[in-house]
Amino acid sequence: MPGIAPPAVTIRLDDAMADFAGLPLLGIAVALGCGLLIGLERERRKGEGSNRAAAGIRTFTITALAGAIAQGTTSAGLVITGALLVAGLTVLSYFKSRSDDPGLTTELALFVTYLVGVQSVISPALGAACGVGVAALLTARAGLHHFATRWLSEQELRDGLLLAALGLVVLPLIPNRPIEWLASINPRPLAALVLLILSLQVAGHIALRWLGPERGLVITGFVSGFVSSTVTIATLGRRAREERERGTLLSAAAVLSTAATWLQVLVMSAPLSPNAARVLAPAALAGMGTALAAGVGLWILARRSASRAEPAEPPDSRALRPREALIVAGLLTAVTLLISAAATRFGATGVYAGAALAGFADAHSSVASLTALHIGGRLEERDLLLGVLVSVSANSATRVVVAFSTGGVGYGARVAISLAASLTAAWLAAI
Repeated sequence: MPGIAPPAVTIRLDDAMADFAGLPLLGIAVALGCGLLIGLERERRKGEGSNRAAAGIRTFTITALAGAIAQGTTSAGLVITGALLVAGLTVLSYFKSRSDDPGLTTELALFVTYLVGVQSVISPALGAACGVGVAALLTARAGLHHFATRWLSEQELRDGLLLAALGLVVLPLIPNRPIEWLASINPRPLAALVLLILSLQVAGHIALRWLGPERGLVITGFVSGFVSSTVTIATLGRRAREERERGTLLSAAAVLSTAATWLQVLVMSAPLSPNAARVLAPAALAGMGTALAAGVGLWILARRSASRAEPAEPPDSRALRPREALIVAGLLTAVTLLISAAATRFGATGVYAGAALAGFADAHSSVASLTALHIGGRLEERDLLLGVLVSVSANSATRVVVAFSTGGVGYGARVAISLAASLTAAWLAAI
C-alpha cells in the first residue's frame, strides 16, 4: 500500500551458519589433513620413473576425502561401496605396479586412509589419532626393520610372546574372586603381580640393551637391581675379589642395585593399589634416596682414585626364561599362603614373621604378597607398611652375607654400611 514502507530484510550470522550446521566440516578437514600427512610420507618413498609406486600425496588425500564424504552423506551403503571401490583399485594397482618392491604397505595404507576418512566424520579426534598413527608407523619403517632384524634376538622375541600371552590370555582366565582352598585369597591380584614382576624384569633387560655396557658399571648395577639385587651383588662381588683395584666402583654398582629394590616396591604397588603406594611411599623414597646417595658417593670416590673403568656385561643376558613365570607364580603363591596362614593364626605378629622368613629368600615376592593381601582387605595399612619393612630388612641381611662371602671384607663393608643407612632412613620415615 502507498505510504507503507516494505519490511527491512535483516540477515543474521547465526541464521546463515545454521545452513552449514549439518555438514561434517570438522571431519572433512581432519580427513584432508590425515590424507595429506600420510600422502607426504608415501610420496617420499614413491620413487620416480617407470618404477615409481602407484599412489602418492594426491591419491591418499583424495582417498581420505572420499571416505569423509561417503560417511557424511545420507546415502545408505555409500561407505561400503566406496570401500569396495578403493579395495578393487588397490588390488589392481598392486598387480600393475612395476616397482621392484613386492610389499603391500602402500596398498594397505591406501585402504586404511579411506577408513581414516570415514572415521574422521564419525569421531574427528579418533580419526586424527589414527591418521597420525598410520603416518608415524610408515615413517618408522627403517627403525622398526632394524629393531626386528638386528636388535631383537630370537630368544627375546620368544620372551616377549610369552609375556604377552600371560597378560592377554592367561590373566583374563584367572578367577577374580576369593577361592576357599586358597585360604580365601583372590588369585587375580596375585597373577597381576606376577605379570608386573616379570614385566619389570623385561624392562630392566631392555634398559640394559638400550644403554649398553659402555655406559659403565653404575648404570648396569642399578638396572640389574630390578631383576635381582641379591644376584647383582653376588655377581659384582665375585668380580671385586678378582679386580681389587676396582672394588670401590663395583661396590657403587652393587649399592645402586639396592636403590632399585625400594623403587620396585612403589612400582609394584602403585598400579594395583594407589592407597598402598601412598602408605609405602615415605619409607620407600627415604630408603631409595639414601641408597642412591651412597652409590653416587662411592662412584665419585672411585672416579677420583682410578681411571675409566671397563664396561661390565649384564649379570643375565636373557630377558625371561620359559619356566620363570611358573617359578615366580609358585614362589609368590607359597609366600602369600605362608603370610596369610600366619596372619590368621598369630595376627600381626604372624604377618611380620612370615614376611621376614620370605624376605630372607626374595624381597620382591614378599612385598607382592603383602600388597595382594592388602588389596583383598586382609591386611591393614600399618601391617602392610611394617611387613614390607621387615621383609626388606630380612633380605638386606641376606645381601650383606652374600656381599661379604663373594666380595671380601672391603666390598662387603661398603655394601653393609649402605644397606644399614638406607634401612635406617626407611624405618625413621615410617615411624
